[in-house]
Amino acid sequence: MMKFKSKEQKGVTVISLEGNVMGGPDATALNEKLHSLIDGKKIKVVVDLSNVDFINSSGLGLLIGGLTAMRKAGGELKLAGASKKIENLLEITKLHKVFDICKTAGDAVAAFHSA
Repeated sequence: MMKFKSKEQKGVTVISLEGNVMGGPDATALNEKLHSLIDGKKIKVVVDLSNVDFINSSGLGLLIGGLTAMRKAGGELKLAGASKKIENLLEITKLHKVFDICKTAGDAVAAFHSA
């Protein structure tokens, strides 16, 4: 099961995921959260993966959907804190070329401000 919490840091929303990211009802909740952020014009988002053990193809689809929605709204979604296993998955699927991936959530927040 996946849980998530979000907090605002220097005008950037950091969504910390926890557990396994595999789609399903959890994905729906996260998707609704992203759309509510867009509605509130909060379009700088960091998804912190440091407490994620596993992502399957549905989970990757969820992240891509979030990125697409943010970019359409004129914003950006960055990934942070991916484990070596998840980094490898992003490389194999070539998604490391699609996402801006930072070491930590703090680095990702800082990257928004240096852009």
